[in-house]
Amino acid sequence: MAGFDFSLFSRGGPMLWLLVALALVGLVIFLERVLFLHRGQIRAKMFVDGIKNILAKRRLVEALTVCEETPGPVAAVVKSALLRAGSPADEMQFHVREAAIVELPALERRLGALAAIAQVAPLVGLLGTILGMISTFVAFEQGGNYAMAGALSAGMWQALLAVAGSLMLAIPAHLAHHFLSSRVRAIVRDIEWSGNEIMKYLLTEYRNPSDGRSS
Repeated sequence: MAGFDFSLFSRGGPMLWLLVALALVGLVIFLERVLFLHRGQIRAKMFVDGIKNILAKRRLVEALTVCEETPGPVAAVVKSALLRAGSPADEMQFHVREAAIVELPALERRLGALAAIAQVAPLVGLLGTILGMISTFVAFEQGGNYAMAGALSAGMWQALLAVAGSLMLAIPAHLAHHFLSSRVRAIVRDIEWSGNEIMKYLLTEYRNPSDGRSS
């Protein structure tokens, strides 16, 4: 199979180059979000179990230090609960929810831009197609009965390449947005579980160590 002819880009018209620019922006956003979410996603159960083991030894300061040194929203939410270890349940729950709400915008940042690229790409391709057809009709009118195939094909190339390029961008962009959204949902579930688990531990076993010594 012959390799892709990159000279086709010169036939795609301005909309094809706009699609290339959108593709580069989308790629940068995707890579940045993947790295950010990878750094922020930890093994929530293992982390919370480790915090519990530290708290079982009554080392609250050490547990707070571990939370500060651990990146990601799960550690931030657990730290919020630890800072109110002696507070009433309602106050602790309020601050844990507040910490979770603060972390959510950072997780969802730029996902809207990636979704916009996926939605706009077909429209850009449609505009390129219309411009290509207009170019074809102009060439046909100017040439009259003697219009050459080369003059007419330029507009057809532009139309076809624009719609093809838009689909080649929109499909991966939609998949990338779905992938990142699923990662965000997984982290949100970890945040909710970790917050509830550490609050339950602080309100029961930590405050009443004699009642929670079952190993």
